[in-house]
Amino acid sequence: MFVAYAVAAVVFGLAVTGTALAKIRGVDRVVAGLTAAGVPQSWFVPLGLLNLAGALGLWIGIAWRPLGIAAATGLVLYFAGAVITHVRVRDTAGLPMPALLTALAAITLTLAVASI
Repeated sequence: MFVAYAVAAVVFGLAVTGTALAKIRGVDRVVAGLTAAGVPQSWFVPLGLLNLAGALGLWIGIAWRPLGIAAATGLVLYFAGAVITHVRVRDTAGLPMPALLTALAAITLTLAVASI
């Protein structure tokens, strides 16, 4: 299980880093999605920094599992909140990506707990 968790943490951490940098840099596609969900532009950088913190927590969590579990839990909650936000404003076009990331975060959390 440890190898599966380590692979999931590295790969999912890279994906989360990509979303973080897109938010921080203000990539047009990401800005459009966040704006459609009603997220104020002043939140883009803080949300990106939360993503980066989650990715770092996953990577450090390979060596220190409690941090990996905490980071994966935080990312499940973060992306579940994104899903709820898109559902609340009926933005079905923006729903697939946060739904996929929520599922990946849940899988990573499950592997982190199972590999203790």
